[in-house]
Amino acid sequence: MLRAGLAERLRTGWRPAVARGRALLRSAVTTFLVLSLTLWLMPGVQATDVVDTLWLVLLVAAVGALLRPLLLAGVRAVGGLGAMLLGASIQLIVMAVALRLDPADHITGIRATAVAAALAVVFAALLNWFADAGTDASFVAELRRLMTRTRRSRTRRAARTNHTPAAPGPPGRQTGVLIVQLDGVAAPVLDWAVRAGNLPTIGGWLRAGSHALRGWHTGLPSTTPAAQAGILHGVTSRVPAFRWYEKDTGRLIVTRVPRDAAEIERRISDGNGLLRDRGVSISNAFTGDAPTNLLTVSRAGFPGRSARGWAVFMASPFGFTRAIVLGLAEVLTELHQARLQRRRDVQPRVSRLGAFLALRPAAMLLRDVNVSLIAEQMAKGAPVIFCDLVDYDEVAHHAGPARPEALKALENLDHTLGILHRLVAEAARDYHLVVLSDHGQSLGATFRHRHGETLEHLIGRLAGGGNDSRPDAAVIDGPNGSTPAGELTPLVLVSGNLAMVYLTGLPGKLTRAQIDAAHPDLVAGLLAHPGIGLLVVDEDGIGPVAYGRHGHHMLGDGTVVGKDPLAAYGSRARTDLRRHQQIDHVGDLVLISAVDPATDEVAAFEELVGSHGGLGGWQTEAMLIHPAGWRLNNADLDGPDAVHRQLVVWLEHLGLRSLSPTITADQEPDHAPNGAVKATTGPESINVAHPTR
Repeated sequence: MLRAGLAERLRTGWRPAVARGRALLRSAVTTFLVLSLTLWLMPGVQATDVVDTLWLVLLVAAVGALLRPLLLAGVRAVGGLGAMLLGASIQLIVMAVALRLDPADHITGIRATAVAAALAVVFAALLNWFADAGTDASFVAELRRLMTRTRRSRTRRAARTNHTPAAPGPPGRQTGVLIVQLDGVAAPVLDWAVRAGNLPTIGGWLRAGSHALRGWHTGLPSTTPAAQAGILHGVTSRVPAFRWYEKDTGRLIVTRVPRDAAEIERRISDGNGLLRDRGVSISNAFTGDAPTNLLTVSRAGFPGRSARGWAVFMASPFGFTRAIVLGLAEVLTELHQARLQRRRDVQPRVSRLGAFLALRPAAMLLRDVNVSLIAEQMAKGAPVIFCDLVDYDEVAHHAGPARPEALKALENLDHTLGILHRLVAEAARDYHLVVLSDHGQSLGATFRHRHGETLEHLIGRLAGGGNDSRPDAAVIDGPNGSTPAGELTPLVLVSGNLAMVYLTGLPGKLTRAQIDAAHPDLVAGLLAHPGIGLLVVDEDGIGPVAYGRHGHHMLGDGTVVGKDPLAAYGSRARTDLRRHQQIDHVGDLVLISAVDPATDEVAAFEELVGSHGGLGGWQTEAMLIHPAGWRLNNADLDGPDAVHRQLVVWLEHLGLRSLSPTITADQEPDHAPNGAVKATTGPESINVAHPTR
């Protein structure tokens, strides 16, 4: 028996050793090349021979072997932002120490050493990327090593506590579900990209029959916070837009602000969210009542000290350093693509300078961080993981949802899904992959571009002020975040081609008669403007009414007078608007921009050529990709709450959601919401074909 075990180890153990040997050889060659180039570029450095450079290579390897484990431990100890700062410095520190200890004394002076170390790190990242030809082989190898270390650590911890973890090998592995949200991807865009053959991972699943693609309707508002409130918590009725005003408190709510996101979650969470049973929330707006939350907006923090994936990504030469170098390449790519749009006079278009130049590489960096965190959680055996990837949404906002730049971002996300697919084999559970989006995007020239003024300026004129209406900043900077009492100047808050208008000096939701009394020309002027497709306002004794230029639609009973203003917005428009009017803190006036009947283009009230938030075009057409063997309870998924209910049913069938939460010590949470407890998973009740088969 002993000899058989030894033979098996000898038979299988050579593969990791060979792989490690190749990695060491590659590292040595890379170090030799980048040091040679760095020393050649540094002014005042005397010519060096090959032997001197080889000794320096060995010195870098020795310093790295001694310092990197210590620095990695430091990264994990400080956690959070400190991990980012220290992790980004590890490669520089190793290279700088080696150059200072160089017996040949090629580099003299602290400043010269710092410059040389920075050049060497950048050259190494570039060389590794070119060597991999964009395949991310080194990054995937690093993730696999992370997962192996995480599984071993978990096994040792379980042995100390006499707790049996999920089986680490393929036989008998428990089931898990990884849900990946591709932010802003409309079902028609994804379907077209698959049919064009540009998404080999998703297309491969669909063509093999392992997965099915369904569309689902987001409703109004078509925004990420509303969608995730529904998908993760089953409650969309407390989120009227991306930003809104609350008259009772005089408070402006902006969902991307952590303090506001935490307040929203307090209102919508009952402790029974999608991820309540030992789930993990990564880069989402809300937690879904997950015990473990990483980069979740409502928890407002970087991953904690127990998130090894964060530390490894920051410290690895294939992690943060690689992402920074590729991020700079993204900036150059963005400048080039924007210039091409201007030269070709592509319309519609918006400026792609300013903050967007930082957002695009930041989204790419966040994607790689998310993959590292997902890999770690899969190795830990988290039953359910939900992660939001925002790359496509950020690019499509400024380039257009079906433009080449946005489709390239979608292809990169498909490649990321392929990486996660490959990592399932290393996980502690047999993970099913579910992919969904939270909304789509609609193309169109902006309201300002079409009509020569912003919506705020238009409303300011119609309200009689002659100037712009109050900007968001005035509300934020006011005393206690409120507007002066008694003021009737309209406050305009926009989310894509949805706008909500508040008369902040009058309490409660106003009727048209009250608005006309305060500003006689406001409603009539808006209805006469060609850029306004819908205006929704309460009428005394009738309820909410949707007005257009040539008719109106009573949302309560469906009566239409004149030309139906909802016709251009699809068959669900009445239901969407009626639901929206029932949400707390909806505006006194709700505006939707006009839709071009020939192209389905909308006019965003923001400076975005690809927008979402309102109605019109593809912004309400989201998608859901799930294992083909999983039945849909309702073929018509209408709204994020319906998606939540469907996901809950699937998790219950898989035994990953218990009837009531119970405490277990199997997984340590990084951040636990108030009242949230961990829960054990029940036995598997159905056998669903694995998506990777």
